[in-house]
Amino acid sequence: MRQFSLPLLLALGLGACTRQLSVAPAPVPASTAPRVVQAGSALGRTAVSGTEAVSYIVARGMTIPVAGKTLAQLQDTFDEGRSSGRIHRALDILAPRGTPVLAADSGRVLRVSVNALGGNTIYATDPQGRVVYYYAHLDAYQPGLAQGASIARGDTLGFVGTTGNAPRDTPHLHFQVMRMPPDGKYWDGEPINPYPLFLLSHAAAGHADLVQGTR
Repeated sequence: MRQFSLPLLLALGLGACTRQLSVAPAPVPASTAPRVVQAGSALGRTAVSGTEAVSYIVARGMTIPVAGKTLAQLQDTFDEGRSSGRIHRALDILAPRGTPVLAADSGRVLRVSVNALGGNTIYATDPQGRVVYYYAHLDAYQPGLAQGASIARGDTLGFVGTTGNAPRDTPHLHFQVMRMPPDGKYWDGEPINPYPLFLLSHAAAGHADLVQGTR
C-alpha cells in the first residue's frame, strides 16, 4: 500500500458503478412508510469545524460499513462526476445484494426514509452529534430499525441493494460522511471524504483491514 502523510490525508478528507456482482437472497423488504426524524433543537449545538471533525473521526475510527469488506477493496469515488453535473461526494462500496450494511460508528439513528436518488436511506450520528453518516440504496432495513434508536459500531442497519437511482445490476452502498452543521440540518452537512480517513484509521490500528473498527 502507498504511504501517505498525515497532512495530505487530512486535506483529502476535506476535500456510477458498472461491475456486476453475485446476488444473495433478498432480506425482509423495507417498510413502505418509513418514519422521519426532523432536526431537533439539540442538533448542531456540538458542531465543530471541518478540520476538527476530521480529527474527531480519525480519533474514534470508523468501521467499513459493508460486512466482509477490507480496506484494499475500497475505491475513492468521492470526486467522481454523476448525472446532471453533480459531484458524488461519497463512496460507493460494491457488494452482493443482501450483504449487511453496518454502522460505521456508534451513536443514534436520525432518520429512516425514502428518496428518489438514494432509495431506502438512513441518517445516523455519533455519540457527540458532530458527524453525520448517510447510507443509501439499501435493499431493506434491519427489522425494527427506527429513528432515535441507539446503535453500536458494527450493528446491522440494513442490506445492500439498488433502490433509488442505483443501476439495477450493480448493488452497492452509497456511504457519505458529513460534518453536522450548526443549524442542525443534518441532511445538508459539509461532505468529508471517508476514504483517506479509513487509510488513517488503518495506519493507526496497524491491522490488515478495518472490518472491525477501533472503538
